[in-house]
Amino acid sequence: MSISLQQPIDLLGQISPEKFMKEYWQRKPLLIRQAIKNFTLPISIADLKNLAKREDVESRFITRYEGEWKLKKGPIARTPSMKQNDWTLLVQSVDLHHDTVSEMAQQFRFIPDARFDDVMISLAAKGGGVGPHFDTYDVFLLQGHGQRRWRISQQKDQTLIPGLPCRILENFQVEQEWVLEPGDMLYLPPHCAHDGIAETPDCVTISFGFRTLSMANMVRGILETAADQVSINSGLGSGVYSEPAIKGFSINGYYHDKGAPATNHPAELPEQMITKALQAAQKVQLSEALATRFLGCWLTEPNLLSQFEFAEEEINIEDLPENTLIKTDRKTRLLYRQKQLFINGEAVSIPLNPLLKKLADNRVITAGEATKKSDETTFELLHRWIDDGWLVIAS
Repeated sequence: MSISLQQPIDLLGQISPEKFMKEYWQRKPLLIRQAIKNFTLPISIADLKNLAKREDVESRFITRYEGEWKLKKGPIARTPSMKQNDWTLLVQSVDLHHDTVSEMAQQFRFIPDARFDDVMISLAAKGGGVGPHFDTYDVFLLQGHGQRRWRISQQKDQTLIPGLPCRILENFQVEQEWVLEPGDMLYLPPHCAHDGIAETPDCVTISFGFRTLSMANMVRGILETAADQVSINSGLGSGVYSEPAIKGFSINGYYHDKGAPATNHPAELPEQMITKALQAAQKVQLSEALATRFLGCWLTEPNLLSQFEFAEEEINIEDLPENTLIKTDRKTRLLYRQKQLFINGEAVSIPLNPLLKKLADNRVITAGEATKKSDETTFELLHRWIDDGWLVIAS
């Protein structure tokens, strides 16, 4: 993907991506009128409801009748008529199931893919919403159909009402308020309290969410990766983050205690055993290679509900017309750092090359590029990814 990061764009209200990231991202809200002009829904309301009925799609149904909040997890077989107020249908990860929605998310790729989570779409009757709350992630709220009133606050008090099925703030203090029309968009940084209420029936809001990474999860993951590398390098088996092995994590030898004294306390752990175990553990150095391996695999791990469709017939890239597009499947996740490429939770065994880098950044290459710019190993890799459904041939 290649856009001018310094050029103002409509999507950000004639603010450049560079300025937005510097002045607004993770800092303060931004209301953008007509971020997408003449906007029409990328998915029909009927198709959205059908997605909510499926077992492989995460969905929720939230109601607030006579002040009582109720939450039902999907599949959602039926929703009430729009004549009945105060209900909301939420469908998660729509980008994994619908090409046009997935393509919409590409407009936000001035933000690293490592931060992108999913596209959630809500459908609400008049008065519908999920109550005043805050999120731990960044989100762009694009109004798709109808009108929604947004009330926001950057209050410090994040106390929740206990005993409710939804996370609703106890003391929401409105600081700003707008009504959004189709094509309008609101960016909210983490922990910005907000409450969206449908002003009309068939109110559709499209949420582009960007995940928050907890430091505890990152540290734990790096330590898990170190353990996997010790295992694979020392002949103890493999783990999620073992392949391919990273040099420098082989721990050899056995514990010896020659000359240990006799003891009257046989259940007591020997101090010498503790000391030698720590000495061996201190040989393991936490490194950029470990952090890269964990984050690359973790952040490209497909959604648990993702299912790739194997190619129905064998495809030979060299037999395709040169201008044929080879695209990543909408569920495929790719990241790279330096010479290491990651795809769908795996560390690729060959070094990153210009063709694979272009595929990761643009999510598409041509058959001609694949044929002319691949070495034998890359060519075999592309064919395997096509067979596995990770890459698809554009029709």
